Formats: sequence, structure tokens, C-alpha cells
Amino acid sequence: MVRFFLIFIAVLAVLFRIDMLDEVQRVAIQPWTGLLASASAALMSPLDADVVHHGRILMSKATGFAVSIEAGCNGVEAAIILIAGMIAFPSQWKHKLVGIGIGIAAVQVVNLLRIISLYYLGKWNMTVFEFAHLYLWQALIMLDVLVVWMLWIRWIAKQQPSSAPVVNHAA
Repeated sequence: MVRFFLIFIAVLAVLFRIDMLDEVQRVAIQPWTGLLASASAALMSPLDADVVHHGRILMSKATGFAVSIEAGCNGVEAAIILIAGMIAFPSQWKHKLVGIGIGIAAVQVVNLLRIISLYYLGKWNMTVFEFAHLYLWQALIMLDVLVVWMLWIRWIAKQQPSSAPVVNHAA
């Protein structure tokens, strides 16, 4: 348990530090955030011709209401926590890599739902938007990370050969 905790904290520290580097922000994080806005608009447009995106901003053409996807809202931090948990957990690297790939995808799918719902909540009622943005969705994204990690641990347990002792009944 101590080993897990120490590795988890060390990986978190390293990945969050990397995330904060200006070069990483410019080359990876900002383009990713713009891609999230683009993907959100693409998912919304078939049912809502009013939505447009510019960079990391989703905007209503009719009202001018807009949401900007900022750091902390792009799912990167949640993915970092998930990655740290998977790296710290004792398992084979091939299992870690599968879990990280599927886990990041799961976090980003939920994050797309978050972005889209917050856009519509903001158009409807800013008080509800603020509550959902600051409290509800923060908890739901972390719950998503926890559920994905727990499902991955169950999958890992099924991948490991049984270590149950063999009982010889021929005595």
C-alpha cells in the first residue's frame, strides 16, 4: 500500500509538472482543448444549428452566449489522476497501457457530455450552470475516473492466473 501511494504521488507530481510546461501547453494541451470544442460542436450541430465553435469556445449564433473550455475543463487533469493510479498499481505494463488507453477515452467521452451539458445549462440558467460546473461535474468526472480504475482492476484480476493452492484429495 505504501509503495502504491508513493508511486501514485510521484507519477502525479511528474505528470502535473509536465502538463504545466509552456511547450506542452502550446503543442499538446491547447490543440487538444480546441479539438474538444470542435468535437462538441460536431456532436451538437446535427440537432442545433445555432452552435458554432472558435478555438476552444462554443457559442450560440443567436444569443452570443459562449462557454470557453479552459485548463481543468479539458479532462487532462482527470486523465493524469487515472494514469497515475494505473501506473502505481502492480500489474503488467501491457495491461497498464491498455487500461490507460481505454481509460483516457472513457474520461474524454464523459468530458464531452460535460461540455455539452454545461453549454446548454448556461444558455438556460447561469445559477444552475455555476452549480453544475463547480460542483456536480467536478464530482462526476472524478467518479468516472474511480469507476474506470476499479473496472480496470477487476479486469487485471481476471488476467492473472489463479494463485489458489491445489488440494490433493488422494490421501
